[in-house]
Amino acid sequence: MEFDLSTQPEIVQRGAEYALLGWELAKSWALSPAAWSQFALLILAYLLAVLVARRLRGVLKRLLTPAEDAETALARARRTSLLALPLLLPLLAYGFTAMGESVVRSLFDSGAVIAFGKRLFMFLAVRTLVREIITDPFLKLLGRYVLTPIAALYAVGLLDPLMLKLSEITITLGNISFSVMSLVRGVLAGGILFWLGGWSNRQTTQFIENQKDMRPSLRQLTAKAIEFAIFGVAFLLLLNIMGINLSALAVIGGAIGVGLGFGLQKIASNFISGVILLIEGQATVGDFVELDGGESGQIVKMTARAAVLETFDGRWIVVPNEDFITTRVVNYSDSGSANRYEAPFSVSYDTDINAVPAIIEAAVATHPDVLDAPYPPDCELRGFGDSGIDFAVEFWVNGLDDGPNKYTSDVLFLVWNALKENGIEIPYPHRVVEIKGASPQVEA
Repeated sequence: MEFDLSTQPEIVQRGAEYALLGWELAKSWALSPAAWSQFALLILAYLLAVLVARRLRGVLKRLLTPAEDAETALARARRTSLLALPLLLPLLAYGFTAMGESVVRSLFDSGAVIAFGKRLFMFLAVRTLVREIITDPFLKLLGRYVLTPIAALYAVGLLDPLMLKLSEITITLGNISFSVMSLVRGVLAGGILFWLGGWSNRQTTQFIENQKDMRPSLRQLTAKAIEFAIFGVAFLLLLNIMGINLSALAVIGGAIGVGLGFGLQKIASNFISGVILLIEGQATVGDFVELDGGESGQIVKMTARAAVLETFDGRWIVVPNEDFITTRVVNYSDSGSANRYEAPFSVSYDTDINAVPAIIEAAVATHPDVLDAPYPPDCELRGFGDSGIDFAVEFWVNGLDDGPNKYTSDVLFLVWNALKENGIEIPYPHRVVEIKGASPQVEA
């Protein structure tokens, strides 16, 4: 019974054709003296690459290995270069094969076998790169499922026909049209571009954060501006790589503008308010603020739309940036300024009140966080109460009286100990009870 190939699906027919071509190519290589000579050159190039790689690996390792305690940019670059040593063997084999290919083509006017070997060595180099050198999870995933298959198609000579076929298939969306090949190229380039954008943004942000001479708000503004610039350039490059005409995006840009004008007013207002806050530096990350609506907390994050306040009890409050511009804001830690607090206390009416201020001021001044400037501790007489004489001691500190810093509590402890050491009594409340009528009789 004969097998009728014409009745089979097209994919089966195409596979059979490729298999037949491969069989014919293998037979031609097996019976051709030129093919055998090319095989011999491939083996010679590989053995030569192994020999040279062994010699160079030790030399390069000694030259590129920095001192253990070296942390300079050059030292980090040398350590990174050491990671590429596994690529030495396949790249040397590729280079020697390329030189052998030029010799074979000049002698036999044919170099299909050695060209296949050259592409195979390139595939091995890509495989080594993905398996042994790349450590980033995203790049490793991209290399395993995208770069390695592309290198395999290139090795067997199917990459160019596949690219040509994908270029012929066109997708149209309104006024925008692009080929499937452009879409594939855009996905690959987009992944790489935005990964590079994220990496460069992290490096730039770290560099800017290390510039302690700049104001925190200016550092944040610079980092945000660079972030927008990096990803904006990456987006434009991606559109250019995909072959999309930027003028075709004018309609979409107009629609976005109308949306911003009507439905996204608050978002646009908050974004502009955030930029103003970063420029003026009136409130930045680390400041403790109190808003006109009663919300208070430390700013732990500032985004394009809102600021996040963390309260003393650990809760987060998301406050739109516009509220910092249009309402009254009290900043307790702007520019690292000192803050004044006071601790009230009372003494008995039997006390010599003229001696109290000196005793209390000397005791409070022993606290390590209490400042002498702008003013030293100041004990003031506040009034004459029902049970005792009321005093309050004012003191300045560089910080907030919050959970980690219990300044008022520490000062009250110092006041208590100082009064006890000097025999000064802290009064109890006195109450006078008046009983009207005959006093009750108690029977024996």
